[in-house]
Amino acid sequence: MAPIDYPQQAKESLLAGIVALALTVPMMGLRTTSGQDGMVIDIRMGDAALTTLGVAVGHFVISLIRQALQQRSPKETKTEKSARLKSVAIWIGWASFAFALTLPVTLNLTENLGLHDKTRYYLDIGILVLTYVMLGWGLNIVVGLAGLLDLGYVAFYAVGAYSYALIAAHFGWSYWVCLPLAGLFAAFFGVILGFPVLRLRGDYLAIVTLGFGEIVRVVLLNWYQFTGGPDGLSRIPRPDFFGLPFKRSSSEGETFHQFFGLDYSSIHRIIFLYYLIFILALITNAFTLRIRKLPVGRAWEALREDEIACRSLGLNPTNTKLTAFAIGAMFGGFAGAFFATRQGFISPESFTFIESAVILAIVVLGGMGSQIGVVIAAAVLIGGTEMFRGLEEFRMLAFGMAMVAIMVWKPRGLLANREPTVKLHGDKEAKP
Repeated sequence: MAPIDYPQQAKESLLAGIVALALTVPMMGLRTTSGQDGMVIDIRMGDAALTTLGVAVGHFVISLIRQALQQRSPKETKTEKSARLKSVAIWIGWASFAFALTLPVTLNLTENLGLHDKTRYYLDIGILVLTYVMLGWGLNIVVGLAGLLDLGYVAFYAVGAYSYALIAAHFGWSYWVCLPLAGLFAAFFGVILGFPVLRLRGDYLAIVTLGFGEIVRVVLLNWYQFTGGPDGLSRIPRPDFFGLPFKRSSSEGETFHQFFGLDYSSIHRIIFLYYLIFILALITNAFTLRIRKLPVGRAWEALREDEIACRSLGLNPTNTKLTAFAIGAMFGGFAGAFFATRQGFISPESFTFIESAVILAIVVLGGMGSQIGVVIAAAVLIGGTEMFRGLEEFRMLAFGMAMVAIMVWKPRGLLANREPTVKLHGDKEAKP
């Protein structure tokens, strides 16, 4: 066992501190303030110095811990490592399910005990995280399973949102009728995107999908008579609980709180929206886990590993890519319809390229092909960013540092799993 090289670790930590100092001085140490003589540069080196010190010390401590763990932990075989990761993923999955299922009840109970008064705020964060979990699972079909780099996934998100808003406003149909239609429209646009990019891969595919996302956004921005242009669409119908609206009173019949004998509270609608996106996300997960074991799912994995070998086995890459784009887009459309009914207002500014980048970051950081990894990455990137919103300009700095740390620590994602879903034999060798 080789001893820990403390001087080398200190040298690397010092270098990390110098890099952090060079980055933080322009962002934190120099601030412009308005004075009598105009704009004045105010030099504040305290924040930059503390951040630099934190980076250097943190790098040193993490390096020592990582090196100590590497020396103490015995080498695992590939089979043992795969089994351990699978066990960890199962435990994390059940813990996340239990936490998400009981979150509204727990928040309501703790608020009644006087521990906090932010139930609405935490539920809104939970809804936002679950929305991005659903989007991440939808994009995981295209990127994680089929291996097709898609930078325009927000286009399907937008198509689902605008489809629901326009259909519900013009025809007066309920949310439950418009939801599958929004998914079908998004799947249709997924097929439209799939045809021009059948022969592209890698960076070229990413550029074309990026252009597709921007085309959709520009069309929504300029087609004023149909989409409302930059003004967006408002007064989008809200979903009800099987015909029971979440209102104080209704001339058409009983409301939700009257039917169940409850006192009226606006939090009832928020809890309903929370469980609605929770169920939609579970359906997406169950569908993905099931379809990846079917022939089409195994064709996606074969295409991801080697397209030439996929062709030589008699698989049709055209149909394989189109199904991946269509099914992934469908779930993006479902999420878009939920986003529209939750917000009550949508505009092209909600569907910019940064949304596609965030969703792709969730899939990559979580581990391409990993369902549980998407949940963890969405909780960290979306929930963590919202929880630290009070830090103002430091919030995005912490966001970037977290992404860099994950990529250095886990280059393939938190719970990367590229093994085939279906194996001819288990972990044991076949008997003769």
